[in-house]
Amino acid sequence: MSYHTRVLSKDDEFPSLDELSQRLRADHPDYRLTMEEGSLDESGEEEWESLLLSGTDGVEVAILERNPVYDGSVGQDEIADFLEDLYEAKPESNVEWLKEYLESVKTIYAFQHLQGTETVDGSNALHALRTALWERGEAILQADLEGFTNEEGYHIVWQFSDTVSGPWNMAVLQDGTWLHFSMDLGDPDHRAAFLSGEAPSDVATVKSAGRNE
Repeated sequence: MSYHTRVLSKDDEFPSLDELSQRLRADHPDYRLTMEEGSLDESGEEEWESLLLSGTDGVEVAILERNPVYDGSVGQDEIADFLEDLYEAKPESNVEWLKEYLESVKTIYAFQHLQGTETVDGSNALHALRTALWERGEAILQADLEGFTNEEGYHIVWQFSDTVSGPWNMAVLQDGTWLHFSMDLGDPDHRAAFLSGEAPSDVATVKSAGRNE
């Protein structure tokens, strides 16, 4: 089964292929974007639906699909699937925030990871492209087998496997404010605290000050 990461944006406007290509070339000149599917609008501008990220050596890194969210769309089906998967997710305060957020998403940018992501350079190029979309504002991130972030990029819902371990940037919502911290995913005390909507007692926390904190 293919692995996906996504940017979920409240904005229905999207960057052009040229804009994204310029961002990519600035730091990753050995990688390029080409349009897989799309059309021209009335002004002659390209309205891309899917793009291929690949290296100049021809190795394919990822397919990026743009899925608008509207009645009857693929994007709407994706949102419905996400909401269904949150049925028993924790912590509850974070899940309630996420459900409300998902109802406002207008565009889903879905990255299907291909062979080229197995290299450091390929993975970095994909990360740069995903970040360029996320940094446009009012957007969160999602990864298969992991879960969702808030707008600041901190993980907010537990959808990991039981065997996961290692440090991870997390957040819990308390009295309308995000509390950010780094915890060990494999530490049972850290895990229990997060699932109950609390920061682990032995970690430093920082209150949210917005995306540019």
